[in-house]
Amino acid sequence: MSHSLSKKEVVSEIIKCGKDPVYFVNNYARISHPIKGLIPFKTYPYQTDLLTDFNDYRFNVILKARQLGISTIVAGYVVWLMLFHRDKNILVMATKFATAANLVKKVKAILKNLPDWLILAEISIDNRASFELSNGSQIKAASTSGDAGRSEALSLLVLDEAAHIENLDELWAGLYPTISTGGRCIALSTPNGVGNWFHKTYIEADEGTNDFHPVNLPWNTHPERDQEWFEKETRNMSRREIAQELECNFNTSGESVIHPDDIVWIESNVCEPKYRTSFDRNMWIWEEYTPGNTYLLVADVARGDGADYSVFHIIKLKTMEVVAEYQGKPNLDMYANVLMQAGKEYNNCLLVVENVGIGISVLEKLIDLDYPNLYYSIKSTHEFVESYQGQTDNQAVPGFTTSSKTRPLIVAKLEEFIRNKLIKVYSVRFSNELRTFIWNNGKPQAMRGYNDDLIMSLAIACWVKDTALSVNQKESDYKKACLNSMIKVNTKLNTSVPGMEGYDRKQSLDEKMFKSQKEYKQYSWLIKG
Repeated sequence: MSHSLSKKEVVSEIIKCGKDPVYFVNNYARISHPIKGLIPFKTYPYQTDLLTDFNDYRFNVILKARQLGISTIVAGYVVWLMLFHRDKNILVMATKFATAANLVKKVKAILKNLPDWLILAEISIDNRASFELSNGSQIKAASTSGDAGRSEALSLLVLDEAAHIENLDELWAGLYPTISTGGRCIALSTPNGVGNWFHKTYIEADEGTNDFHPVNLPWNTHPERDQEWFEKETRNMSRREIAQELECNFNTSGESVIHPDDIVWIESNVCEPKYRTSFDRNMWIWEEYTPGNTYLLVADVARGDGADYSVFHIIKLKTMEVVAEYQGKPNLDMYANVLMQAGKEYNNCLLVVENVGIGISVLEKLIDLDYPNLYYSIKSTHEFVESYQGQTDNQAVPGFTTSSKTRPLIVAKLEEFIRNKLIKVYSVRFSNELRTFIWNNGKPQAMRGYNDDLIMSLAIACWVKDTALSVNQKESDYKKACLNSMIKVNTKLNTSVPGMEGYDRKQSLDEKMFKSQKEYKQYSWLIKG
């Protein structure tokens, strides 16, 4: 076609291409096909829509399934932007340098395969991961490890696989000023759980609360894909991989500590509390104290920097239901009083306070207030001891110690309780925390900017119930059995029984009373409570 064009037609085509990236890409861009080689780039309807969006909106956020050719369409748009505009500065950023460099490579390939008459600017500087045109337009690939782009104004920032870029919240704070004077941004990615910059940006865009234009492209957006294709593709994929790679589902794509199906089960039980009480109305109560039931109160104290919350749960041990929950930011004195009152309301139930940091201050205040049933544990073994023993035992400390040793144990115990549906939680505050409680470098913790206070409080409760209290009950039963089997024999006393010759009822009763009092005194230390 280009060889037969007159000068007038060439000018006309250049003008058409310059006005419309869709026309330019569909008529003159060529891409490499793995089997067919170099072929014309004919866009699918969703790709055509994207090219229009890139031109119509400054900020675009694209939630996509894999293998939809989105990075290729971005490359086509970048070629149009660089070729038909002067001094455009484009930065492509990805979590891996190779990913960013690959997009730059696609841009260069499309540019080099244009008709000669359409190459309005030559490549003047050519590097592996960057190049510059003679019209001043340039493109550069960067990984997130550097601070590329922060010092220069950008015409376009492309964030490839944005959900997988670590610390993008911080990077964005440095990058945004470089595009704030008219620059554009295209953020594209498959989902990678919730709570990260990409998730928050897409959700806010969908709600209309930020400047981004949202686009959702699941696997069936592609006109050549049907259910048969989907079933073939997913045959050897896990549920999480399907959600992430094909379904554009944030909630089941991240490496959450609690399995997404179990989180859905927790959420199915969520309901409004019966009462919202306490000084700040942040104590939610689903069931009041009922006589005959035993309760456990577990509290986690805020660090004191205002970033997290002081929380507690009250659990009915018979059914492992969370009957009450608190989440707030009271001062230490006030929190100790809230705990004192809550414990009293539930029959002076066993009160477990996490004792790391300022938690010990709350415990000291509870001791001053004479709360009668505090949890104590041995420093070295974390073994539970009763309140009356803990107060006199030098090896015992009040409260529960969360450490690098105990944290994974209690989290595993919570996961076990939830997975086996052994616990019932009604709180939306708790279920929301589960969504953003993830594995980070092998450690279970809240995503950056989120909290896990309610999770850790309930994890301690599960651990105390299943280990400390169960072991304590077994030990108590064992010691009682030992006491019952102890028989003190004294040949000077009457050892006859009714029916035997010489049996003296009065002497036998006196002897039993004496023996009972003496043994009780001797073994009283064994009897708990």
